[in-house]
Amino acid sequence: MIQLRPDQLQLQAEVFDGWRSGKRNAMAVLPTGGGKSVIVSDTVRKFDDNRQTSLVMAHRRELVGQMSLHVARQGVRHRIIGPKDVVSGIMAEHRRELGGQCFINPTAACAVGSVDTIVSRLDVLKDWLERLELLVCDEGHHVLKANKWGVVFEACRRALGLLVTATPQRADGKGLGRHHDGVADFMALGPDMRWLINNSALTDYEIVCPPTDFDFSKLKEGESGDHTQASLKAASDNSPKLVGDIVQNYIKHAWGKRAVCFATDVETSSKIAAQFNAWGIPALSVSAQTESSVRDDAIRRLRDGRLWVLVNVDLLGEGFDLPAIEVVIMARPTASLAVYLQQFGRALRTLAGKLYGLVIDHVSNIKRHGFPDRPRAWTLDRRTKRAAREPDPESIDITICTACGKPYEAIEHACPYCGHIEVPLAGAGGRGELEMVKGDLTRLDAGTLARMRQAMQLPDPQDMAGRAIQGGHGNGAAAGQFNIAAARVHAQSELTEALAQWAGYQRFKGRSDSEIHRRFYHAVGSDIYSVRTGSAAEMSTLKEQVLSWIK
Repeated sequence: MIQLRPDQLQLQAEVFDGWRSGKRNAMAVLPTGGGKSVIVSDTVRKFDDNRQTSLVMAHRRELVGQMSLHVARQGVRHRIIGPKDVVSGIMAEHRRELGGQCFINPTAACAVGSVDTIVSRLDVLKDWLERLELLVCDEGHHVLKANKWGVVFEACRRALGLLVTATPQRADGKGLGRHHDGVADFMALGPDMRWLINNSALTDYEIVCPPTDFDFSKLKEGESGDHTQASLKAASDNSPKLVGDIVQNYIKHAWGKRAVCFATDVETSSKIAAQFNAWGIPALSVSAQTESSVRDDAIRRLRDGRLWVLVNVDLLGEGFDLPAIEVVIMARPTASLAVYLQQFGRALRTLAGKLYGLVIDHVSNIKRHGFPDRPRAWTLDRRTKRAAREPDPESIDITICTACGKPYEAIEHACPYCGHIEVPLAGAGGRGELEMVKGDLTRLDAGTLARMRQAMQLPDPQDMAGRAIQGGHGNGAAAGQFNIAAARVHAQSELTEALAQWAGYQRFKGRSDSEIHRRFYHAVGSDIYSVRTGSAAEMSTLKEQVLSWIK
């Protein structure tokens, strides 16, 4: 039986606490590779120990097999809801992976199955589903009331729901809460990716972003919020160097390491695999069209090191679990944060002797979505698809070093990996010395800082009122001038206090004053002195934004 880590136990406890409080469906969030399947299987075991019925639902055959193995490792006998060939294939996998044992029992109280098979058998399963006591959905961000996953949740009227995901966010912006488009009643949050890396639950990573001729102008977004399949293929077809670049950069950065490559379409995937093989690098292309036995064999060969590169089209990203993967090659751009994090996470699972996971990003996904371990605020609410970007000092634009090809946050003065300094174009920005240092006040001389502090000194309210009277204005005008000045002084005082709190929070996170200044400037486009010279309304709005950053 697998023992849960303390952080996994804490997340599981939050789910059970929510159920005890009367809430039905839990959205449990843990980064890719953090052990969601272990939490699921342990929760299923607890229900099984109490003779309660449960169903674990996944959306692809490979994931059904994975979940079945996880449940089996907890000693839980279960049945598979699926075609006979799927059942026999999973039974064979049990015997291979579990020392000859098989935990498949057609009369067990627990079942594992794919959503498509369950929906196709609703009439047959109707009575059993209505009596079900636990319904688990892998990759829970798929579940909406109006889709096939929602149909199953509706059929399981009595069951408590556990939806597990690394990314409770949809590219189409729909809300996953019951009060919007989904079925979740509450969210339980595990630790973030950086915490898991620092505590050895995930391996750290490196990223390389080689120059590319990928034709981004061809990309179009569909109703899902991600790029359409047709536009992805058109972009690849119009990028003649892409296939060769992928192979050459693998040779340069990852020779001999086991890699998964995400391609835009089946034809391009086949070309990439053929080019790898032409260089003597054992590679194979698989897709949803590939026979399941061939896919399963390819995965085993990759795990064993007989295959170096497995190229695929959206097949080995979401939910796929193979710690042997050392390298992820991104040759498929995505507008979906969920797809990006799922694909990135393939390289982060820990394995003995694995020092780090390498991601070779040929399609600027890192620039589009940022570093994968950047703090993110999740919500069950809807998201405005193209909402204006809110100021956020944790969301920094990414610069790709032209010397070494590694990405870094744009607030850095030079590449932290090789020291190269990117020289801006002449005349760019046009904002003088402050623009040149990106708001880093620690790099300004004492005279400049003194002038900036002087500029933020506001007039005394009493003095403003006196000037109004001296100018021949009445007491009403004087009172008005006093109130305007007093409001600005009050707003500035509150903003100053908010900035001090946020700066203290940043220092607690180990950041220097230089980095704090640069992060602030990047977020709002101005320095911490200039923002305190605005109107009372402007300073009050900024104060609320600054306080929202302390989380």
